[in-house]
Amino acid sequence: LTSESRIYVMNQFKHTLFFSFQLRRTYGNTCSLFIGPRPAVVTNGIKAIREAIVIRSAAFAGRPQNLLFNYLTERKGVIFVDYGPHWKEHRRFTLMTFKNFGLGQTSMEDRINEEIEHAIKTLEQSIGKTLNPQVVFYNIASNVICQVLFGKHYGYDDKFIRVIIHCYGETLKITTGLWGMLYNSFPLIRKLPLPFKNAFKNYQTMKDLVNPLLKEHKESRTPGEPRDLIDCNLDEMEKVYSSFSEDQLLMYVLDIHCTGTDTTSNTLLTAFFYLVNYPRIQEQCQQINRVLGGKDQISYQDMPYMQAVIHEVQRVANIVPLSVFHCTTKDTDLMDNSATIEGNFLKREAFVPFSTGPRVCPGEALARMELFLVIVTLLKKFTFAWPEDAGEPDFTPIYGFTMTPKLYRMKVQLTK
Repeated sequence: LTSESRIYVMNQFKHTLFFSFQLRRTYGNTCSLFIGPRPAVVTNGIKAIREAIVIRSAAFAGRPQNLLFNYLTERKGVIFVDYGPHWKEHRRFTLMTFKNFGLGQTSMEDRINEEIEHAIKTLEQSIGKTLNPQVVFYNIASNVICQVLFGKHYGYDDKFIRVIIHCYGETLKITTGLWGMLYNSFPLIRKLPLPFKNAFKNYQTMKDLVNPLLKEHKESRTPGEPRDLIDCNLDEMEKVYSSFSEDQLLMYVLDIHCTGTDTTSNTLLTAFFYLVNYPRIQEQCQQINRVLGGKDQISYQDMPYMQAVIHEVQRVANIVPLSVFHCTTKDTDLMDNSATIEGNFLKREAFVPFSTGPRVCPGEALARMELFLVIVTLLKKFTFAWPEDAGEPDFTPIYGFTMTPKLYRMKVQLTK
């Protein structure tokens, strides 16, 4: 893929999304550019994206290497690992293990509902007051993942939850910001004591938090009787010729926990930000008792309308706007000669909040269920309002690897 001009881009990440829109208007759905000295291809539009990551999935399923995230994760885990036999094996294991532990089944609903009950107790203490919902939603998302990974729940003031969420958030700001771009573009500066070094410190802190949990599992497990995903990994490590290792397990745990927590919690933050600013929509969503007919707990199958509302939240939130970068695994081509942009109407097939193809999010079913149960359950019990003294809401998101709403507070009241 070539372009008549080479464009050198070195800017804050928040401008990159808009820059890609400008490229699309000028050059069409597929064009090439340079990010520092590194060539890159930008694809827009469902037709071009689907051709790349679905129709020619194997050719476009790679991950760029020699980037900051590759060094942080030591090229282990599952999210940022390059395409190949190793990735296929661990991807297949992840999907199988999620399924075995009730992903998309009633047992997983029970775990999510258990975490929602903890959130309800926190919200009940704030009735008639205002609170920052960030802590509540981050703890819900984190604890659901902790139930799957570690088989345990952490209190909202627990050091593990607080530190790991803080470290990962700070690391994302570095890796997707100016210093991350400089690290990726200019290898000569990587040894210098610049701010990107803090990302390595953060990752070491997270590893120091998770390592004792791995040791505890090794000492208390019963082989062949896994309690959670860590036990399943330890069982795989004992097999002959296994590619599983403790270092791989450590990064695997951080991958699943951090990406699952960040995306789900920010989607919840966006959902309630819009609900408090559009009270009429919130009121319509609260016609829950009529639908449930007196049931105490909500089933995923009970409310297809609420699922449509969540889809709209995901469309507006656009949580991972540029996805995780792909790279080609072999020489290929991707051509789109049309510079004509279709209208604002988006077909249903263009809605892919969890990506698609072989790199589709492995936790999609869990995230969908979690978003549904949290929103419906909280709206059944509480009404959330924009505080009178909070001024006008700012709908401009904070741009990064994930897009998040700016910090806000909301007033909590019991639903009448």
